[in-house]
Parts: sequence; C-alpha cells; structure tokens
Amino acid sequence: MRVALVHDYLVQYGGAERVLQALGELFPKAPVYTLIYDPTAMGNAFADRPIYTSFLQNLPGSHNNHRLYPPLMPFATESLNLSGYDLVLSSSNSYAKGIITDAHTTHISYCHTPMRYAWENCHRYLEEFRYAPFTKSLIPYALTYIRMWDKNSADRPDYYIANSQCVARRIHKYYGRASHVIHPPVNTLPPSSAELKATPEEPYYLMLGRFLPYKHYDIVIEAFKHRKEQLVIIGSGPEEPHLHALAENASNIRFLGSQPDATVRAYLIGATGFIFPSEDDFGIVPVEAMAMGTPVIAYRGGGALETVREGETGLFFNAQTPEAVDTALDKFDPNIFNSDLIRSHAQSFNKARFQDEISQYINQIMNTSSPNI
Repeated sequence: MRVALVHDYLVQYGGAERVLQALGELFPKAPVYTLIYDPTAMGNAFADRPIYTSFLQNLPGSHNNHRLYPPLMPFATESLNLSGYDLVLSSSNSYAKGIITDAHTTHISYCHTPMRYAWENCHRYLEEFRYAPFTKSLIPYALTYIRMWDKNSADRPDYYIANSQCVARRIHKYYGRASHVIHPPVNTLPPSSAELKATPEEPYYLMLGRFLPYKHYDIVIEAFKHRKEQLVIIGSGPEEPHLHALAENASNIRFLGSQPDATVRAYLIGATGFIFPSEDDFGIVPVEAMAMGTPVIAYRGGGALETVREGETGLFFNAQTPEAVDTALDKFDPNIFNSDLIRSHAQSFNKARFQDEISQYINQIMNTSSPNI
C-alpha cells in the first residue's frame, strides 16, 4: 500500500509536528508533502524521509513569515501532486486537508482545528494581531476568499479525525462533517528519581508555549504584576515584544526564551502550578505538565476540559481576564493535589495509545467501502 503524509507547513516544531512524527513512525517509508519546509527549524525530525514542497518554498520570507502568503496557500496546496497513492493522511489546521487526490485514494484528515483565523472568533483574531492599519483593512477581503476555499476543500477528505471533542464540534459546525475523536500523542515519560530530587531555589508558577495573541499570556502577566509569587515564562513568538513590555517593571516575572527539552522538563517538574490561559483545540503542554506531577490552572474552555480533572489534576478559571486568574491563584492550594495521581492520569494520553487508536481506525476504514459524510 502506497502511503503519503501531508502537513500544512514545517517551519516550527510544536504539537502538530509531533503528531506528524507519530504518524510517520507508523509509515516509515511514506514521504511528506508540505507547503513550506525549513530544515533548520525542524532539526532532524524529518531528515529520514523525502519532503516535497510547493512553490511557496522559494518565495522571499516564506520560512520566517509564512503568514504573509495566505491568498497563495490554496493554490500552493492544490499544486502538490498526490497522484498514485492508496492512502493519504493529512495533518491539518488550515490548508493540508485541501489537497487533491486520485479517485481511488482514501484521504483521512487528522484535523487539529478548522482554520482558526477564518472561522472561530475570526474578528477577535484580526483585532488581536498587531498588523499595520492599512494591512488590517485588506485582510477581511482575503479572508472571504479563503473562507470560501476552506469550505469547498472541506469536502475533499473521505474521513476526519478530530483531536478533541471541542474540534469535532467545530468540524460539524463549519464543515458539516462527522469526525472520529483521537486525542494527540503527548510525551508522558515520567520524571526520574534524580529529576525529582532537583528542587527549585524558590517556588514559581510556569507558563510555556508559543507567544501568540490567542494564547492570552498577557492576562497572566497582568495578574502577576500585582502579586508576590514568581512567574517563569518559557517560549518565543510574535507577541514577545508586547509581553516583555507588559512585564517591564515586574521583578517577579522572568522570561527564559526557548529552552531545550531537558530544561523544560526540569521547570515543569519544579513548578508549583502550570498556568494555561488559552482556549486551545487540545492543549498538549498541560498534559506534559501533568505527566511531571504538576497541577494545572487552566481557562475553562477548549481541550483542557477533556484533559484536566477539576480538583484532582488542577482547577479552572471562568474568564480570560487578569481578575479571573488572580482569583484562581488565591483559591489554588498545591498541597491538596496528589502528584502520583496526576502523573497516572496523564498516561492515558501517551504516544503508544495514539498510534494504537490510529492503526485500528485506519484498518477499519481501509476495509470499509464508503466514507463518513
């Protein structure tokens, strides 16, 4: 059976790229098709297989500023030649699901979310991104075209897998399609005894991830500016200058930038609590925190509702505001949480489970004559 993998773009390494890696382990000979590929950003993650890119690969700035080219991405997606494959697996939160396949090809799309900036709270995302006013005035016209293409291309996969119940509801609402939920793989390797013995110098709370507007790291910074507890922030992204400016006079807030995996693990293990203010599609990092035995303080929305057990592995706050974060921190008592129980819960999201569920689903589909509509 000839199999191909498709991904939106490989320009940063995150949760979606981990999903692609896990799929690749099931099909070690499958090539990867993607709009843009930055080998440096990916390290050695996909060096063992052929990578086929679109014409966007050679356009100026595409590796570092792929958000400049949304109007071209539908054309670039359809230019990828997926002829001759029996099975195509697309990993998509925007364009990859829109590839065109042969009539005999089975196309299964693992959907991280319907295109976020086209559908879910699109007006809010437009306001939050810090574009120049003239650029902002043009974006709605481009979004209308992209939205029409996205709706049309949503009919192309034969089957959808959603990464959470939250995303399954969006797929049904915006695309009118059914989907099967399989939570993504998470690195749930528990901490070693040596890692657990390395206690931090002083207590701290932790935030970790890409600095993007919808992540709402700003509300946590605003809350901590008026508190005494320490906040450590790991990550980078377009919002970095804005977040640094917010925290400029707060001596209890530290930015560490991007860090290697071993350092991230150490900070996850040592944290008093992990704070997650985003309404994410699934939210891999809170599960990684729980795998280290660390309780999570999360916004009550999105995939966190499927991963965090209130009172057992963390607690929720009900609004994305500094005041709500402040109230949650006042309520939070780390002593009531059992680290062993938290780590045990996180194991239900490990990679072996993901690969087993995906394999079973694909085997079932390949023996089925008609797709889910």
